[in-house]
Amino acid sequence: MSFLAHMKQRRTIYAIGKNVSLTADQIEDIIKDAVRNSPSAFNSQTSRVVTLYGASHEKFWNIVRETLRKVVPEDAFEKTNAKINSFAAGYGTVLFFEDQETVKSLQKQFALYAEHFPAWSEHSTGIAQFAVWSSLAEHHIGASLQHYNPVIDAEVAATFDIPESWKLRAELVFGSIEAPAEEKTFLDDSIRFKRFD
Repeated sequence: MSFLAHMKQRRTIYAIGKNVSLTADQIEDIIKDAVRNSPSAFNSQTSRVVTLYGASHEKFWNIVRETLRKVVPEDAFEKTNAKINSFAAGYGTVLFFEDQETVKSLQKQFALYAEHFPAWSEHSTGIAQFAVWSSLAEHHIGASLQHYNPVIDAEVAATFDIPESWKLRAELVFGSIEAPAEEKTFLDDSIRFKRFD
């Protein structure tokens, strides 16, 4: 299967379950390998990952639920709660962080490029997220990328003993594919691409 075929296989899957054929150890190896081999500016390796399974996975989504309960209007919370339940129904969650101490160290070490390292750190996490998501899809594990940070950051850090310098960037919830993704649509190429010869 070509790299582009793997890219096309990676889709946002919302209907996920716990019926995966791989063990948590096997999934963990896939995640680590994908992140290890994701490129980063100056080979800075700023990406940090926490993977949650079982009770920890459920605890994380309960933190999200209870945090949102405080900010979402009561009459709109039922829909939010159903969404969180669909994520909790999955097999696990990958939390993507970027180490800000590494970013600051690079800014000092390479002052000429200092203003760019925060953006390059964001590139690194995006690549790592894509690599993990695509690697899971290759093994027929569905996932969707969520962004409940920064409202959950403090409680997540306290609950899972996250170093102070790690900044939460995204949450990839994954599991068995219980229903396929909707058909993907694309903007017309004339909007997105230019070519000059």
